[in-house]
Amino acid sequence: MMNRYKHIHILVLTLLLTPFFAIGQTKYSNEFLKLGVGAKGLALANTQTAMSNDATSGYWNPAGLAFVEKNYQLSLMHAEYFASIAKYDYLAISARIDEHQAVGMSVLRFGVDGIPNTTQLIDNQGNINYDRISYFTAADWGILLSYGRTFQQVEGLAFGANVKIIRRRIGDFAGAWGFGLDAGLQYRIKKWSLGLVVKDLTSTFNAWNFNLSDSMQATFIKTGNSLPENGLEYTLPSANFGFGRDFELGKGFNFMAALDLDMTFDGKRNTLISSKVINIDPHLGIQFGYKNIVFLRGGVGNFQKETNFDNKQKYTCQINLGIGIGIKNIVFIDYAFCDVGDVSIALYSHIFSLRLAIDHFKQQASDNN
Repeated sequence: MMNRYKHIHILVLTLLLTPFFAIGQTKYSNEFLKLGVGAKGLALANTQTAMSNDATSGYWNPAGLAFVEKNYQLSLMHAEYFASIAKYDYLAISARIDEHQAVGMSVLRFGVDGIPNTTQLIDNQGNINYDRISYFTAADWGILLSYGRTFQQVEGLAFGANVKIIRRRIGDFAGAWGFGLDAGLQYRIKKWSLGLVVKDLTSTFNAWNFNLSDSMQATFIKTGNSLPENGLEYTLPSANFGFGRDFELGKGFNFMAALDLDMTFDGKRNTLISSKVINIDPHLGIQFGYKNIVFLRGGVGNFQKETNFDNKQKYTCQINLGIGIGIKNIVFIDYAFCDVGDVSIALYSHIFSLRLAIDHFKQQASDNN
């Protein structure tokens, strides 16, 4: 029985230490910002670099804010990982400044609440006391402040940028503040759209600070772990290139197809095109629509090479599906059946999101007195 609790004790410590040992690493830093947002974009397999033109553009490509049609937009999404253990929430707003400029703000949170801290479960005399168990939250927050504008000199060309503020906390034990920049372009000519966004343009950094009690430090030492030290964690630049086209099918029907290429430069990854210099991860999305009322969506991406036990290799991919409903071109309810973020082998999830678009707020009638 004592060995059983000892194993639980070490397991919890390992989970706590996982982000600590990532200090200085760059390959998978701030991964919560790569999960994707909005059921529309997720259903389209994240093919939004060139096609985004709503409040979610602050996440996909800030240049798309310049093409938002309504003066004000709001987008909301809630998703859950691993049987509701981890929760992912997203909110975005956008507002037009004038016919050429728009601003936006996005807030993302990915967190696990109610994590048991068993580091004090066993006292110095070896006694187990469940009253010594406490609970904490591990959460990652991201705030994107976005700006987009069109160029008057070149019709259809828009530029956008993000200022990113990152806040990561692991209970009272550790926390980090991070800052970064994104920049993007969109170019629209006739029915074609091109997009390019460079994320973490100057590298995003997280400055970690640790606050471990004397008893927790002693526990780390007893379990053979090194004490974490304050330091910086860097996220290297990456790029997304996309293009797509809208087709008018007649009688109110339309069709959209888009292809995105995600490019990373931080060492070899398991992508369709991979090398030590550059990795390219393609994904394709299509959408059928009717009069901006009903949308059917699908996407394919997350191409990976897998090796079986007999050392034979095969390629796998992920297929996403979704629908959207528009009400009077003001309210849009989107649904996606997908694996959130294309980054795990977890079962598919049902994702819902809401978009609200208005031109102006109604003013309250003045008193008749």
